[in-house]
Amino acid sequence: MEGVHTMPDTTAPAPAPAVPPTPPVPLQALLAREDLALRRIAGPADPGIVIHGAHTSEMTDPSPYLLGGELLLTAGVHIPAAGPSGAYFDGYVSRIVAGGGTALGFGVAPVHDTVPPALVAACERHGLPLLEVPPRTTFSAVARAVWQLMAQARLAELRRVTEAQQSLAAAAARPDPVPSVLRRLSRHLSGRAVLYGPDGTEIAGAGRETETETPQDVRAALARLAGVVRPASHPAGAPSRPSSATDTHGGTHLAVYALGAGEGFVLGVASARREAGDHTIASVAAVLLALLTGEHHSGAGAARSSALVRLLLGAPPEEVAPLLGTGRWLVVHARPEAQAPDPVAAAALGTALGSPLVDLAGDVVRVLVPEDRTPRPQPGWTLGVSAPAEPREWPAADTQAARALARARAVRAPLLNHAARPALADLVPAADAETHARTLLAPLAGQPALAETLRAWLSLHGSWDRTAVALGVHRNTVRQRVARCAALLDTDLDDPDVRMELWFALRRG
Repeated sequence: MEGVHTMPDTTAPAPAPAVPPTPPVPLQALLAREDLALRRIAGPADPGIVIHGAHTSEMTDPSPYLLGGELLLTAGVHIPAAGPSGAYFDGYVSRIVAGGGTALGFGVAPVHDTVPPALVAACERHGLPLLEVPPRTTFSAVARAVWQLMAQARLAELRRVTEAQQSLAAAAARPDPVPSVLRRLSRHLSGRAVLYGPDGTEIAGAGRETETETPQDVRAALARLAGVVRPASHPAGAPSRPSSATDTHGGTHLAVYALGAGEGFVLGVASARREAGDHTIASVAAVLLALLTGEHHSGAGAARSSALVRLLLGAPPEEVAPLLGTGRWLVVHARPEAQAPDPVAAAALGTALGSPLVDLAGDVVRVLVPEDRTPRPQPGWTLGVSAPAEPREWPAADTQAARALARARAVRAPLLNHAARPALADLVPAADAETHARTLLAPLAGQPALAETLRAWLSLHGSWDRTAVALGVHRNTVRQRVARCAALLDTDLDDPDVRMELWFALRRG
């Protein structure tokens, strides 16, 4: 879960009311709608004023029902008929401001022919924009216009985020990926992007600080904020660190993001403004930089490349394995429950299982996992796991994982492990068992489909349907193959002794 930390400002007043997570609409954009004919008659004309919704209320005190950031609409029904005083309007406006209202819209007619001058004066004193709503404009039309503008803003923000994601991904594929990602990020956020190393030093940066702040002060504040999410700042036993943090320095917005799981790299961003999609864009950059710095910091990428080259040049697995880690390994075969897997889904599965050693082959994903990282069921996947194996045993473990996956799919289990406990067959010398198996199964030699079908059918207790699922064939095909096996072996497959002997042979063959 992502943690967000904001450095406290002890000199600031009480925090402003929270606003809903919707795209804000500039008040000027609403005033520019000719179909509404709204007119600002009091309060500031700041172009930076935004609204987060429209709310209609005729209550004397609407503040308990404001979320913050609204344009409050009223026809003045609540105004006392016996000539309200300036004190009444002063209290009314002050309560709206305290409740977080951004602007007030007053509907002319049918209750009042004009906006009360005392209300105009009160809005001017409290700095609350006051809009005159003409008789032909309904409050519902104003509210609908606000939501239309919000929908347009949301679409524009989604388009901006999508374009930024594509741009950052392209930058990560360049020969100089880290500087390229930082440059693109600084342009998309109109600020400065910095990559800090595990020791807190600035490794790379792009863009510039806002012109209203002293660059040295902004850099120092951003570096201090980076310490909030750096693992070294949170020793063992301390509360878990947040993965991101935000703060402000004067008029500059600061944000930092921890990269990866404990490597210590941090992405910092300083910008003059904070748009709704900036967090998403910076998070995409953080993921890309985590991949890039993870490879650089640990050397794992180079080690895996070296292991692959050595295997291709003929080195045995046991010589290559130390480059990937020590100890025994598990082979995992996985299939998604819905569509065929793609490279992104395969990589995500590898991350969930704690290993970057992933192979996507057709509709099956294979992952080589260290023994100490016990695989757990993954939502949307069916997994088969081998017994722990030394590098020289990897091919056999691969077969075990494939069979475990087939059985898991047949019995609709999310994960099945290959049974590696000692068995009765271990009492028979291996050479004798293998000779017996070859002799017994000789009629099936050269027909692997028959042998594999018989193995699956026996392992699933003679179930035609489950065997068909495990092998990915029609149940009639299973029946035909099993009948062919019975004919070639000249035996009765309904006899439990025969089944036991064949199972013993298939396990050894």
